[in-house]
Amino acid sequence: MTTLHAQQALLKTKFFPYWLDNKAAPEPEPMLQNDISCDLLIVGAGFTGLWAAIHAKEANPERDIVIIEAQCIAIGASGRPAAILSTSVMHGLANASRLFPDEMDELERLGKENMDGFQATLERYNIDCDIEWGGELTVAIGDEGMPDIESEYKLYKKYDHDAYLLDKEAVQKEINSPLFHGGLWSKKRSGTVHPAKLAWGLKAAAIKLGVRIFEYTPLESSIHLKPGVLVQTPKGSVKANKVLLATNAFAAGSKKITRRVSAIRDRIVVTEPLTKEQLDTIGWKNRQGIYDTRTQLNYMRLTADNRILFGGRLGYFFNNNTDPKADKSADNFIRLVENFYQTFPSLTEIKFSHAWSGPIALTTRMAVHFQHYHQGDMIYAGGYSGFGVTATRFGSRVGLAILDGDNIPETKLKFATSLPGYIPPEPFRWIGAKLTMYALDTLDEKGGWRKPWVRIVEKMGFPITQNEQ
Repeated sequence: MTTLHAQQALLKTKFFPYWLDNKAAPEPEPMLQNDISCDLLIVGAGFTGLWAAIHAKEANPERDIVIIEAQCIAIGASGRPAAILSTSVMHGLANASRLFPDEMDELERLGKENMDGFQATLERYNIDCDIEWGGELTVAIGDEGMPDIESEYKLYKKYDHDAYLLDKEAVQKEINSPLFHGGLWSKKRSGTVHPAKLAWGLKAAAIKLGVRIFEYTPLESSIHLKPGVLVQTPKGSVKANKVLLATNAFAAGSKKITRRVSAIRDRIVVTEPLTKEQLDTIGWKNRQGIYDTRTQLNYMRLTADNRILFGGRLGYFFNNNTDPKADKSADNFIRLVENFYQTFPSLTEIKFSHAWSGPIALTTRMAVHFQHYHQGDMIYAGGYSGFGVTATRFGSRVGLAILDGDNIPETKLKFATSLPGYIPPEPFRWIGAKLTMYALDTLDEKGGWRKPWVRIVEKMGFPITQNEQ
């Protein structure tokens, strides 16, 4: 399809997350306007912060817990993702195996246990979030994608997943696209969820448990009281025994976080609802969450009202800018729409109702890590750049244990005791990011210098040709 066709498909698009464009969104809690104290302060009301508050309250109902949020619930990464559920707590099996090969058995056990706890929490608090357990499906783009699929399949079977290797005929029965030549379908403990409804449900659960939440209350500074921490906000302050920074790519609290975290932007488009006839042309009866094997991968899923969410294409703006005006225009989504039409040629007349982008916290690990501040009275838990809807539940629990000095086995594992590598400062970060994004965009088509460049970046520790979501 032509660029003009993609532009026309975006003429009436709302550049705002589909998930948050919902009349069911709760009213925000009031901002903090006085000086208060608490046992535990959580900075950030995304998934990590909300899960942490629920964990802490369930463990000790008497603990006085406060959450402050710079804007409103789920306005950051928690209201933007594809929200494909996975048991992985380390950004996929391949990434976990790359990072922590000696701890894979325990990480896999913990990941499955985490998913079971995730489901139990939804049931316990009656959280309605459009959850569907269709599994996750990785699809091979052409025959050249099959070696990646077969390698991943071996990992899935090694760690006892209910996974199935699909040939071209089998994958086409699941989802009809001329690009897909095979697939890996992991059926159990995975699926899709409405992320904003999940965040709003977790907020309601936290409030019911007695957590105090203040929205539009950014952290401006923090002082170590030895012990404890004093956090200043625009119109008040919080004196807390312990502080958990659940800010991910937004990196509030300390500029040192950005030395290991880069705010790489991810982009998503969502179609108008498909008619029954349109849906019949592509199949997708089992409604799996899907990733493909492109170098600049795409991922996709169905919503409850049968729209297709289609994501991919990374970007970066100078100095970790997390809200650039330049990324709120149709031009940045044209290539993504073109990829959509190539994937689903039977849907070339469909238009896109929503499009958005936002920062993911890219590190050389691509998974959660923990940074210590104020002699351990403040802990940063972040670095999610995919699979975060469920991994945040796990990361928040471990972050709390580190903060409270709880001697649980997870805190002894390498992921909890080590840090991802440093990322070069500006302007080298911006230059490197721009070269890398261009190389990823054109690698499959043009090759050339792009292949050695990508290998150099990966040797620096960034597994950029692996799944981002």
